[in-house]
Amino acid sequence: MTSKERVLAALEGKPVDRTPTCNPTSVATVELMDLVDAPFPNANREPELMARLAATGHTELGFDTIMPVFSIIQESSALGCKIQWEQKDNWPTVRMAEPIWETVEDIVIPDDFLTHQDTHCVLEAIRILKREYGDDVAIIGKTMGPWSMGYHCFGVEPFLLLSLDDPDATKRILDGLKEATVDFGVAQIEAGADALTLPDHATGDLVSGEYYARYLQDLHVEFVERIPIPLILHICGRTVDRMDYIAQTGMAAFHYDSKNKPGESMEIVKDRIALVGNINNPETLFSKGPEEVSAEVTDNLTSGVNLIGPECAVPLQTAVENLKAIPETVESWSNN
Repeated sequence: MTSKERVLAALEGKPVDRTPTCNPTSVATVELMDLVDAPFPNANREPELMARLAATGHTELGFDTIMPVFSIIQESSALGCKIQWEQKDNWPTVRMAEPIWETVEDIVIPDDFLTHQDTHCVLEAIRILKREYGDDVAIIGKTMGPWSMGYHCFGVEPFLLLSLDDPDATKRILDGLKEATVDFGVAQIEAGADALTLPDHATGDLVSGEYYARYLQDLHVEFVERIPIPLILHICGRTVDRMDYIAQTGMAAFHYDSKNKPGESMEIVKDRIALVGNINNPETLFSKGPEEVSAEVTDNLTSGVNLIGPECAVPLQTAVENLKAIPETVESWSNN
């Protein structure tokens, strides 16, 4: 199978020749930026640099996927949030201490949302990658969910307090923001994406599984109905308390955190949804070596996890040899 065939089959629950390696978020590192002369912050705003850096995930690391969206700020920037662009060794971030909206009535999706520099960059980068790799490698885009954009546009603390004090207003905010999720997702499909990561950061560290069921489960079902492409839901943190709800949404896959054990996670989701992950970032990929990375990969493989990759966007100083250990271990395990 080609890398593309392998990934799409796994996302559809079909047989594969070996377990795919999948990067649903970012494997960009400073070392890779230097290798192809595509540094941050420019690689987040210039399509040619974005595509060049993203391609290293396949050409240099050996993953079956290419993911060009390294950060979580493209939509929020296009909505009007203030961005801290940082330098080569750090991700751009939304200045959440300076929220742009206070009430649901403030929500406006700008007319230039899809032509803004930071959303247009993603669309053009996907087109470039589709032309160069689209027959052989799965191109994965990213469209942020409304819970994540709620943090960015209203501020984390005000948004979470509102979710406690006024559930109706919170749901109306999510409904107002969901069109940005759908519009950007559909535009990436038209540009050539084969699948989409959909991060919606109702993390286990901040909200409960019951919150996920109350606010997001139905919205995620709606996204599956409206965005006609395999969707990979991403939520950080300990999330076993919501995996059963997630498995009922129709999402193709759930990108899960290393705070959840592979075996227990597979037991919850069974064959209702694919799992992607969950190699630890700060302790293993960043701080340890290829042997420790390989051990975590093997744990996922023996537990039956469907696609293997880092748990989230890797630290920018991660050693390339550690990232290469992921596909190398998968290949070796499959051949035994």
